[in-house]
Amino acid sequence: MATAELKLTKNQRLVLDLLCSSDAPMSAYSILDQLRSEGLRAPLQVYRALDKLIGLGVVHRLESMNAFVACAHPSCHSVEMVGFAICETCGKALEFADNDIAEILSGWASANGFAAKSTSIEIKGTCASCQQAAESASGAE
Repeated sequence: MATAELKLTKNQRLVLDLLCSSDAPMSAYSILDQLRSEGLRAPLQVYRALDKLIGLGVVHRLESMNAFVACAHPSCHSVEMVGFAICETCGKALEFADNDIAEILSGWASANGFAAKSTSIEIKGTCASCQQAAESASGAE
């Protein structure tokens, strides 16, 4: 479902639009700070909007960062596993879904009698752009 087709409240639309335009994951308080001029005044307003957007599958929560990102793949909620490669240099979070990884994790869960509700993987490291920038900088010395 395209985000334009969603029936959202004003606050939900503001939060989603901000996350869609952001280059990096945002905390709820960062969202609040940027949307105060639009009438959001309390953290609860942001958290309610985020809860609804997560429920609709258009926003993801990055557990390790306690931050939020707009969904980059509208059909990701139809797969069992969503992952994020998080650059520790620039802060960007690249979303991915991989059915092979999902099958391996599901197999492990079944073999160990674990009933998985959801699976999210977060890989931290350095993205290709930041690696290239670092190589260029070290080559210039």
